[in-house]
Amino acid sequence: MEVVKVVKFLVCTVVPFVGVLYALLLVYVYYNQTSMIFHTEKLPANYKFDYPQKFEEINTKSFDNVNLNGLLFRAENPKGLVFYLHGNAGTLGTWGSISKIYTDLGYDIFIMDYRGFGKSDGEIVDETQINKDVALVYSKLCKRYAEKDIYIAGYSIGSGLATILASNNQPKALLLQSPYYSFTELSSKIAPYFPNFIKRFKLESYSYFTKIKAPIYIFHGEDDELIPVDNGLKLSKLKSAGIHYFGLKNQGHGDMNENEVFQKELQTILN
Repeated sequence: MEVVKVVKFLVCTVVPFVGVLYALLLVYVYYNQTSMIFHTEKLPANYKFDYPQKFEEINTKSFDNVNLNGLLFRAENPKGLVFYLHGNAGTLGTWGSISKIYTDLGYDIFIMDYRGFGKSDGEIVDETQINKDVALVYSKLCKRYAEKDIYIAGYSIGSGLATILASNNQPKALLLQSPYYSFTELSSKIAPYFPNFIKRFKLESYSYFTKIKAPIYIFHGEDDELIPVDNGLKLSKLKSAGIHYFGLKNQGHGDMNENEVFQKELQTILN
């Protein structure tokens, strides 16, 4: 009888208590998931970027009048533009350092800071909003460059945004660094106890691949500890043609732009 009493006590008190805690945790995650995914960092409005090559600071008003900040780095006699969507951390104060790799290959490169990053105003709310921001800024750059001369590139979290953007446009090619097959799937592996219905950032990259007509180049570090290499491999098998996959040995998740093999392949692609 004592065992029965203990079981009844657990069922009537402990289980509901755990259930309430779990529900509260879900509420917390729902309202704070943006900060869990995007590690925003602000720069002062009067911050002066300092890079050795020529660049232009470009501000764009988004659909809701929020200012989005970006830098356009210029090459000598540019052959086109690389429209670059960076990862979930860092600002143009650091991401701008990759620009020389691209300008030395004869391409201008534009890098934007998402809402809440660097000198961009506002805050990220959901996937729809950030995709609208990216599309609007891209359309502005398309007024300066022929789209047939534009490469869309995305790193990590930016790979999904770049994929969606490319599926709705006609760039010269799509370059993906450390991409995820599905952000929903990836987040479920990292935090398996949170149901998909509370997630505001699904970024199902795989579902957009068949819509992309341009060549797709996928680079993935074989030692990527954050987005496992099988994500890039799965993406590379979604189409029978038009996808080029490059596995980078001894490459983790970060600093891929400095990888010598990546730079060599990038030179071949951009030439």
